[in-house]
Amino acid sequence: MPNYPRTGSNRGGPANYIRKNDRIRAREMRVIDPDGKQLGVMDRDQALMAAKQYGLDLVEISATAKPPVCRILDFGKYMYELSKKSKEKSASSSSKIKEVKFRVRTDTHDYMTKIRRGEEFLFKGNKLKMTLMYRGRENEHKELGLELLQRAIADLAHVGSADSPPRISGRIASLSMSPLPQAKRKLKYNEADIADREDSPDDSEERDEE
Repeated sequence: MPNYPRTGSNRGGPANYIRKNDRIRAREMRVIDPDGKQLGVMDRDQALMAAKQYGLDLVEISATAKPPVCRILDFGKYMYELSKKSKEKSASSSSKIKEVKFRVRTDTHDYMTKIRRGEEFLFKGNKLKMTLMYRGRENEHKELGLELLQRAIADLAHVGSADSPPRISGRIASLSMSPLPQAKRKLKYNEADIADREDSPDDSEERDEE
């Protein structure tokens, strides 16, 4: 049976409060085998013996259940998976919403500047909000703004995907994009060292100067 550090305290992360093997206090527990099959309710000695037969650990996965639920598994692999999920959750919760603003008459150069900024935001794992404001007679041809936003979605498809089609509310058309999984994101319009740069305080918004 693998020899891991003793657990029991909740200081220092998940590994410290998950009980396993001889640290499990319950006298009776419901046991699940490595394949997820229930072996039934056993006393602690029986459960430890079963884990020993598999050459694995007995780990308490639900201490509040009655009786507590324990599973026979590879403790090191189990803690690795928990750590991985925790990091993914942390990365997801720390992402920010960045914004890029377009105009119906945005010229090619300005459009590509905004696309590069949008690519940077999505590549770094941020959500991206794209907005377009109609002015004057532009309100009579709102399809032009929607076409521009659809074009932007296509131009950023290598780093993100649209959460929904562009929507119009009053004089504003908008949509949001979420980053692709990190392994699938790639740069097309920016240099390769972009991931090492810090966002500046006002990077989250493209301001119209007109």
